[in-house]
Amino acid sequence: MRNALLLPLFLILLQTAGLRGQSGDTIYRDPGRSIEERVADLLSRMTVEEKVAQMRIFHANQGVEGDEEGNLTLSENVKTRLTHGIAGIKNPGEHLNPKAAATLNNELQRYIIDHNRLGIPALFVTESYNGVDAAGSTVFGRPITSAASFNPELVHRQWDVVGREARLRGMHMCHSPEADLVRDPRFGRKSEAFGEDTYLVSRMVVAAITGVQGDYDGLGAGTHIGAVAKHFAGYGQILGGTNFAAIEISPRTLHDEILPPFRAAVQEARTVGIMASHGDLNGVASHANPWLLTEVLRDEWGFEGYTVSDANDIGRLFYFMKVAESPEAAAEMALRAGMDVDLYADDAYSLLPAMVGRDSSLVANLDRAAGHVLRTKFILGLFDDPYADVAETEAGVRAAASLALARESDEESIILLKNEANTLPLARAGQRIALLGPLVNETTEAAFAEVAGAGVTLVSDAGFELTDGAEAIPVLNDDTAADVDRLVELARDADVVVLFLGGDEHTAKEGFFNGALGDRLSIDPVGPQDELIRRVKELGKPVVVCLLHRRTLSVNAIAESADAILDGWDLSEFRDASLARVIFGDVNPSGKLPVTVPRSIGQLPFHYAGKEINNKKGYLFTENGPLYPFGHGLSYTTFEYGEPVLSDTTLTAEGSLTVSVDVTNTGSRSGREVVQWYLKDQIGSVTRPDMELKSFEKITLEPGETKTVTFTVTPDLLAFTRLDMTYGPESGTCEVRVGPSSADFQSRTFQLVTE
Repeated sequence: MRNALLLPLFLILLQTAGLRGQSGDTIYRDPGRSIEERVADLLSRMTVEEKVAQMRIFHANQGVEGDEEGNLTLSENVKTRLTHGIAGIKNPGEHLNPKAAATLNNELQRYIIDHNRLGIPALFVTESYNGVDAAGSTVFGRPITSAASFNPELVHRQWDVVGREARLRGMHMCHSPEADLVRDPRFGRKSEAFGEDTYLVSRMVVAAITGVQGDYDGLGAGTHIGAVAKHFAGYGQILGGTNFAAIEISPRTLHDEILPPFRAAVQEARTVGIMASHGDLNGVASHANPWLLTEVLRDEWGFEGYTVSDANDIGRLFYFMKVAESPEAAAEMALRAGMDVDLYADDAYSLLPAMVGRDSSLVANLDRAAGHVLRTKFILGLFDDPYADVAETEAGVRAAASLALARESDEESIILLKNEANTLPLARAGQRIALLGPLVNETTEAAFAEVAGAGVTLVSDAGFELTDGAEAIPVLNDDTAADVDRLVELARDADVVVLFLGGDEHTAKEGFFNGALGDRLSIDPVGPQDELIRRVKELGKPVVVCLLHRRTLSVNAIAESADAILDGWDLSEFRDASLARVIFGDVNPSGKLPVTVPRSIGQLPFHYAGKEINNKKGYLFTENGPLYPFGHGLSYTTFEYGEPVLSDTTLTAEGSLTVSVDVTNTGSRSGREVVQWYLKDQIGSVTRPDMELKSFEKITLEPGETKTVTFTVTPDLLAFTRLDMTYGPESGTCEVRVGPSSADFQSRTFQLVTE
């Protein structure tokens, strides 16, 4: 409704700007005017071709090239694409050092401004899975790694660095972060998102967007970049865990679990961009879904930014999704549904100028779409200050504080899954330690040596590669027998064995549309990793596993054989040093699992917040339940939870109550604990989740110290899509659970009275 009310005002401004434009008053160049006035004035001056140009993004690999000094060379192809201006270009200068990239992007921006009639600047777009996706940037852990920190403030600081480093390179937007829930470990892109839980993902997405956008104020100040939250909506819930497959989500699950992180991205974090999902949603292609892109996103949530397609997906409405009868029909479907920008394709919005000649009613849609893009450019200040300050780039990218933050993020994200008989931390004096396994790299031994000091003797050997390293379709390495034998012999001579196991960028990755695979049929560790740990365990030595991976793995053999397991997911560029600092006790681990770890692929779909009725039956010949539960993570100290205390046993429709618990560090060293609060609706008009995370707080406790942690419960935290499809809470008995994980808690009940 908000945008519906704004539309008449916008049209009045557009008409007024058109009259002023005829008198030569260039309102859009006047920074003293409102953004709405400037957009309206500029649109009134634009041809159809110029408007459509503001609705297209192409990749720099079309012919944007630069040398090590940032000198720009453009192909004739690119020059042609820039004739009428452009919405943006993806990844210009991505392979150059930051200063050269900033120089190149300034030259590229100058060319674009000088070579389109109205001097409209372009958006330069990146991605941010391990920090800015470009050479010379600070390399952070992937989103699912930082989610394990359960520390939104830390994540905010991390993405603040991402926003600053990207802007210093001359970038303006990033196609990140992902607001998707990832619950299927077969899916190769699992590490790109923040986990399986609605509340955790929502908090992390808000932290990431506000960080990268500089709390929104950084956009206009020229210090940060705009976020594009993706993939709207339901991506990651694909059938069979394979990219591009169908997505079937019940209306209740969609509203109660899938959409809230996107709503938080829009309404709390003020994301300036939204990317649609590759897939369909219950049969309706997301790129042609007016209910999703307009009714929900704009009319209900009040989104005012721009929407962008995932790569080439508008054209795919015709030739892949097969919901449009022609490329022109595909373009029209997406445009009318609310899709503003066409990413990469030359077979979709490029057709619009000719289509408008046949159907002038499309002009209003062009004005809407191009207007959203232009509005973003004004918000970013590009019409007034379009260039990066190259003098600041070198000092600002990879600053000492940013590198220290990458280390800090690692150390808060590493999860101690198992620590039998207090195997960790390891003593430094007089030990011979073998660092072995396929995830050992060329820097591992040196990093461990620097942390361990002179009293430790180290030997390292990766032994074997997991695959042949092919980028598109890697092949598993089956010539490993001799390598495993060698690793076992090295382990035989050691006092302690540290095995680096799991997966890498070749065993979990995006399965691109043409000629690439990234999803897996099995979630067991690939190759002879299970054999390796069993044989090493037979030697009778302490075995520590550093588990490194980009998808959840069923690590049954590792869990059985290892004396201690550190789960690092995909850490920063300081991976080895961070693991060493935890192993030798310089850092007390405090990470928690952002996902449920299944015992077998046969348990899928499987996440902690599944319906209670899912837990009635297990399977023959295997232990029931997860291998490791959501929220699990140990420490080198011990924490004792007191009895939870309710402020009241009745919660009214307009009221609130508090639940407090004392947490005491009963160990001998300082530690951090994530206190987790879950709610359970014991009776509902529809079957309800077993429990739902509703809050968490990470606290630091010195030995013997006690802190009281308090959680406020309000009726809206118990709201859900009820039997009649209305949204709200229901009267009845509810349970609050508090503890260190979803499987270890104390509970208290109260009555919710909504009438």
